[in-house]
Amino acid sequence: MEWLTHSQTGFQQAARYLLGMRLSIVGLQLVAMAAAETVISLAHRVEALLLCLLYGVLATLCWLWLTRRPPRSPSSVSAGLVLDLALIGGWLFLTGGYTNPLVSLLLLPIAVAIILVPLRQSIALTLSGIAVYTGLVIWHTPITQDHGDTHLAQLHLAGMWITFAMTAAILLLVVGALARRIHQQQTQLSTIRETRLRDEQVIALGLSAASVAHRLGTPLNTMTLLVDEIRSAFPDPALAGDLRVMEKQLALCGKHLQQLSSAAIQAKTAQLETLRVEDWAARLRESATLLWPAAPIEWSAAVPDCQVAVDATLDQAILNLLANALTASPSWVAVSMRCAEHSRIEIVVKDHGDGLDDVYQAALGEHVVGSENGLGVGLFLSNATIQRLGGTLKARVDQHGTTMIIDLPRAEPNKADIGGMK
Repeated sequence: MEWLTHSQTGFQQAARYLLGMRLSIVGLQLVAMAAAETVISLAHRVEALLLCLLYGVLATLCWLWLTRRPPRSPSSVSAGLVLDLALIGGWLFLTGGYTNPLVSLLLLPIAVAIILVPLRQSIALTLSGIAVYTGLVIWHTPITQDHGDTHLAQLHLAGMWITFAMTAAILLLVVGALARRIHQQQTQLSTIRETRLRDEQVIALGLSAASVAHRLGTPLNTMTLLVDEIRSAFPDPALAGDLRVMEKQLALCGKHLQQLSSAAIQAKTAQLETLRVEDWAARLRESATLLWPAAPIEWSAAVPDCQVAVDATLDQAILNLLANALTASPSWVAVSMRCAEHSRIEIVVKDHGDGLDDVYQAALGEHVVGSENGLGVGLFLSNATIQRLGGTLKARVDQHGTTMIIDLPRAEPNKADIGGMK
């Protein structure tokens, strides 16, 4: 909880709850005075009323201060809660001291302090509350000048019931709301921490890939020169065919390295290209055909008429999933695209394989998982890329095979990259 107490944003968000608590206390004090006046005559009615009004004004000023200029240290908030104890204690002093059934209102600033400020300051505020209560036991003014009034006992019992009900309601609304806010922020912080850890792994893998690509450039150039020298030194027709195949394979490796470099630059600069889904599907189909010419991939003809923001890394993520599907189901793989709810697009990859292992289903694409085929890294990188672009990756396994669903947001039509459209 330490991260919240030293956060200006946390104090700014808590200002509204503190204002609600303080105004509720003021309202309860005014209602209690009005109810008591119907039965008895308060000895210090005017002084207690002025103190209530002062409390309301100070509560509003504190709310404005916390909202517009939130403090950097929780000490200022603790000082405000000490002032709460002093004002509540002063009002109780004028209205019977510890005999006033509203004396349990002293617990409210302590409860809020336990949530908002560090442990040491919470202990100090708790001790201050105990000191105020003790002072009210020793020094207090009578609630009425008529000490023999028979209505005091009945008024005290009714006040105890009202105080309990109002204190429980304030704790539920104020402290409960603060606790839920803290839980939400802790959940967000946990999500951010997991995202950072995943991004660090992606960066590490990217640096390794870039290093390997840089090192492979020199051997590929050397092998290309050797192929030319072998062709010149041994003009054998039987050898020429093999040399041509080798030259094509070397050129293909060089092309892949260039694509890797351009994809890294594009990802580094966060450049996105907005395309029609039809054009993007055609580009994916063309890339898949070049990689697996004889692969039995069934592409759906129905394509949604909308746009999507993509980059080279997203293309590679989809191709990685296709590679996994072809490995698991070499006889049949189907790819389709459809519109989903809330302006989303779904890319569905189906296969007739045996399905994902339990280790993959437990944490789909969230960690690098060891695999003989290297599919753990591919699935991890695909999931990281899809999440970076605001999408999600889900898997469904049944007796017919595995279905991978990539959920992506649609691009705004007015932000279309006209130059990237065909």
